[in-house]
Amino acid sequence: MKFHVYIQPGAKKSGYAGEFDGKAKIKVAAPPVEGAANDAVVRFFAKTLKLPKSAVRICAGGLSRHKTLEIDAELSESEILEAIRRRS
Repeated sequence: MKFHVYIQPGAKKSGYAGEFDGKAKIKVAAPPVEGAANDAVVRFFAKTLKLPKSAVRICAGGLSRHKTLEIDAELSESEILEAIRRRS
């Protein structure tokens, strides 16, 4: 399943931060340097959805705050949103 997000790197704490531009907004504590924020996004979604990191990939937007994730799981968009809201 593809899931679109907006990422805010360099935040004090990682978590769900509402919506921005029609996408879930996720804050990550990692800075946008050498892929650290991208790795943090993958870890955040894998941990939140209780999936291995290999089941979550950034398939578009590697150098942008607007990212498309590919999540290898039988989850709907609403189930993913509910999981990230509960975690934050």
